[in-house]
Amino acid sequence: MEETSREIHSIKTKIGDWVIVFICVLIALICLLPMVNLLARSLSGTDYLLRHEVYLIPKGLNIDSYVTVLKDPKYIKAFVWTVFLTFVCTILSLTMSTLCAYPLIFPALKGRKVINAFITITMFFNAGTIPNYLLMQRLNLLDNPLVLIIPSCLSVYNMIILRSFFYGIPESLRESAEIDGASYFTVLLKIYIPLSKPVLATLALFYAVGRWNGYSDALMYMKNKDFYPLQLLMYNILNNINQVEVAAQEGFTSPGLKESLKAAIVMFSTIPILCIYPSLQKYFIQGVTLGAVKE
Repeated sequence: MEETSREIHSIKTKIGDWVIVFICVLIALICLLPMVNLLARSLSGTDYLLRHEVYLIPKGLNIDSYVTVLKDPKYIKAFVWTVFLTFVCTILSLTMSTLCAYPLIFPALKGRKVINAFITITMFFNAGTIPNYLLMQRLNLLDNPLVLIIPSCLSVYNMIILRSFFYGIPESLRESAEIDGASYFTVLLKIYIPLSKPVLATLALFYAVGRWNGYSDALMYMKNKDFYPLQLLMYNILNNINQVEVAAQEGFTSPGLKESLKAAIVMFSTIPILCIYPSLQKYFIQGVTLGAVKE
């Protein structure tokens, strides 16, 4: 009887595993197929695009759209500015998250519970778009590149993940370092940060993707087109592409070329951030799970 029950349990486990695998593969395909279709459209000839014959495989291989994008200084300038903006924001956000999370793990910190409560409240309540705009106006940040950096330099959710990870580091390590005369910053730099590489890499990915894909703050606060991030430039072009003047100005001289160039522009802004994932993939799952276990 026991062997029979074990066999039944084993069969159920295998079936459950296959169901989970099927669901994961299905979700992966749902996420991947639109990107494959977009890539195929960006590399296909205009005649095939006009006949709606392009799905997952490029037809009439054509890289003219990418050549057009790479020759346009407007796209290159926006790309370089967005790379710089993403790098600065990621470094600043990691620094702010670390400096905010580290003190909150010390029980001796006066008002720690009140500070944690105030920080958590900001996750659920905010002033709204108009008060934020008025605040940026009062701070003289409107149409200033700093408006794309300072307001979003700290994510409370990411800070809480990092704080939870710090809680999981044994206090004995910190106490032994303090007995040897290490200061708080020495303990942070020599113990906590080296042990937190997985979660820091994960948060770096979160911050980098969020800044790279962000355009709403620039849309609301920036008028100077010289500081438009790549995503806002794309938004303006794709949103107004049906206007004759805009289409001619951007080089969309025919319907087929219009579709090919739109796909190439999207791929041009998507591929760089996708290249970051493989280098941080080994830290991703470990960082998220370890940072969410203890509180």
